[in-house]
Amino acid sequence: MNRIMRRVFAGLTTLAASSITLLAGEASAAFKHKKYQTNPSVSQVMNWFAEPEEGGQFDAQVTGLYQKMGLNMKTDQGGPQVSTVPLVASGKYTFGMASADTILLARAQGIPVVAIFAVFQTDPQVLIWHAGQPIHGFSDMNGHPVYVSSASPYWKYLVLKYHLDQAQQMQYTGSLVPFIHSPNAVIQGFVTNEPWVLKNKGVKVQYKLIADSGFNPYQNVLFTTEEEIQKHPDIVAKYVKASQQGWRHYFKDPGPAHAQIKKLNPDMSPALMHFAWEQEKPLIQGGDAQVHGIGYMTKARWQQLAKQLEQVGLLKPGFKVDGAFTNQFIPQK
Repeated sequence: MNRIMRRVFAGLTTLAASSITLLAGEASAAFKHKKYQTNPSVSQVMNWFAEPEEGGQFDAQVTGLYQKMGLNMKTDQGGPQVSTVPLVASGKYTFGMASADTILLARAQGIPVVAIFAVFQTDPQVLIWHAGQPIHGFSDMNGHPVYVSSASPYWKYLVLKYHLDQAQQMQYTGSLVPFIHSPNAVIQGFVTNEPWVLKNKGVKVQYKLIADSGFNPYQNVLFTTEEEIQKHPDIVAKYVKASQQGWRHYFKDPGPAHAQIKKLNPDMSPALMHFAWEQEKPLIQGGDAQVHGIGYMTKARWQQLAKQLEQVGLLKPGFKVDGAFTNQFIPQK
């Protein structure tokens, strides 16, 4: 199964209220029994199999940055059957990784999760088409078969904004084969992955970041629960600080993290990991992170995202982002 499928499953999880609302009630009970020692045992779960897009988290683990902060950290990779919001909300993990839209949709369902660190300032998702096709932007995709997840909020937004009522929406299964054999097709992907894979299959493509449309949720957002922040702010602060240090070190020397990623996910080749590492640098270190440090978020971005989710009918009008995120634990430059 292709790595892009993590967004499909994440979307389905957040849109299915019954899948996580029941777990919300379990969270309080779980925290009542949680007691931290001098070197507290904490845990984090990623939103997909180990990959460079999670590199800073694995760096902080294997280089001992969490340990230096006094945290006995357990880092688990995710997968297609791993839904991070209910796992953290129920107290099974202390921290998790998800997209900003997932956080807002979860909070709309009464799940008290809070974003504490945004890895990607710019969403790495792209739409890809064959080189030579008369496509120069999103509005040119009308009349083309487009392989996307129907559950993805970004696609709902693109259809609305660019009037893509003539686009032939095709069910995305995670396979690139239908796209490769259909010269006029468009397919979703990540700038850190699919362009490299297709190039190495001899397929010439062009692509455009979804973020260029104005729909640009923070991606690979680290989050925890309101109760964890209230009861153990020192633990959250140490976690965020070590994670930021992990990303800084990862961009200087990806070796330790890539060795761990390869160990956990043998399908990741050194060449692909290096490609992803190069591609993600400006998406993580740019924007507000360039001024305020990796992980920083703004209320304006969260408000804009909420408004866009309202426009496509995924949030009720007037949704407030207050409480959905905090920068209080992010070390400033």
